Amino acid sequence: MSSEPNTLSVRPEAPRDYHAIHTLVTAAFGRESEAKLVRLLRADADAYVPELALVAEEGGEIIGHVMLTNATLHGDEDWRVLALGPLSVTPGRQRKGAGIALTEAALELADARGDRLVVLLGHPAYYPRFGFEPARGRGIEPPSEEMPDAAFMVKVLSKYEERYQGRFEYAPAFGQV
Repeated sequence: MSSEPNTLSVRPEAPRDYHAIHTLVTAAFGRESEAKLVRLLRADADAYVPELALVAEEGGEIIGHVMLTNATLHGDEDWRVLALGPLSVTPGRQRKGAGIALTEAALELADARGDRLVVLLGHPAYYPRFGFEPARGRGIEPPSEEMPDAAFMVKVLSKYEERYQGRFEYAPAFGQV
């Protein structure tokens, strides 16, 4: 990991990063609700996956953050799957590759761990570049009918099987913000 200017690196978050993460998530969204969500997810031992909570650093400064957390897919049986979000990049550093680097690194790590799929509610013009597609097309229903189909997406990973269908449920923290 280099701390040279203009060198972007991605690594797992550490407790020493929490304050900087809170600040950047708040700035990226222009409100504190997503920063609160990050804190709540981190505090939930069933949801939090430390190796899938990543920061992007540039010049020794944390400029981006993403989390993949445990979620449930209720179908013929209950499967543990992952949810992506929030993804945050410091204003002024957006559209310069940090979000792409974070998302790609998180998805690669999840696939290497043997996870089956990743679900998100996100911008339909941004996430398809990573292989995300409308979740309903894979038989995955949103937790709420109010979620727009175009924004409720899934990325299938190497261990995905067609039988992974049903209603998606986020970790409880998502309902607390």
